[in-house]
Amino acid sequence: MCVHRSSYPAAGSPAVGSSAPRDVAAHVVAAHPEQGWNLLCDGTIVFDDTGELRPDGGVVAPHRVPAGGLAMAA
Repeated sequence: MCVHRSSYPAAGSPAVGSSAPRDVAAHVVAAHPEQGWNLLCDGTIVFDDTGELRPDGGVVAPHRVPAGGLAMAA
């Protein structure tokens, strides 16, 4: 695992993928798009539905959009 800070910032810090410096954000070391997940260098598993499993056993629930907010084709 990498020695840089974790991919999940502390409260009040910029989120990964936003304006966080590149040396702070973890990068993908194993990609499995056919299965819907990626392993980051800090040990976090990130799923395509935006959920995460963290190395400390923590879980981040997926951030889903309510169905009413989705546009439908006519």
